[in-house]
Amino acid sequence: MEDLWNLTAVNMAAMPFPSREDSRVTVFSSVNIRTRGNPMSKHVVISPGEAADRLAIRELIEAYAHCADRRDSKGQMSLFTPDTHFVVFMNPKDPMPSQELHTRDELAPVFEDLNKYDATTHFVGQSTIFTLTSDRATGEAYCLAHHITVNGGIRRLMLASLRYLDTFVKWEGAWLFAERLLYVDWLEKRSLS
Repeated sequence: MEDLWNLTAVNMAAMPFPSREDSRVTVFSSVNIRTRGNPMSKHVVISPGEAADRLAIRELIEAYAHCADRRDSKGQMSLFTPDTHFVVFMNPKDPMPSQELHTRDELAPVFEDLNKYDATTHFVGQSTIFTLTSDRATGEAYCLAHHITVNGGIRRLMLASLRYLDTFVKWEGAWLFAERLLYVDWLEKRSLS
């Protein structure tokens, strides 16, 4: 690990910092590290346009969670293309989906179903962009979704580990979900004090 740190430090020290006039964004990730056989991205310089697209996609992912927690089903639906494809896999090992929807309008009852909870918190973890062009992207995002119910004065928590495989498109200048595959990796239910 020390060798990796030294290599990274040397590469970072050799990289020039951009001036205010420089149109590039320097990203300090110059070592190709392997995890599970897949190389992590290796960026030295990315354009401001790519940086803006990556930020906009992350904000789209976060807006989805925000709208869910605020029970803003119309806002949540607006994050999808009209012909979106939304698929739920309650068992991530089963290739057959639990639910499959093919339009933005079909999402309304799914998002309105969150109203049965007294409170939710969708905590978005890591997100990775696999591919990115000027108008299309693919990626993966993780979320820990906390759902609280109160029944007869007893509070219960249902915690779900969610993983989304996403296809994004830039639609009229804004990034939207064109396809969202939701995998429920695990669930836990417990009483709260």
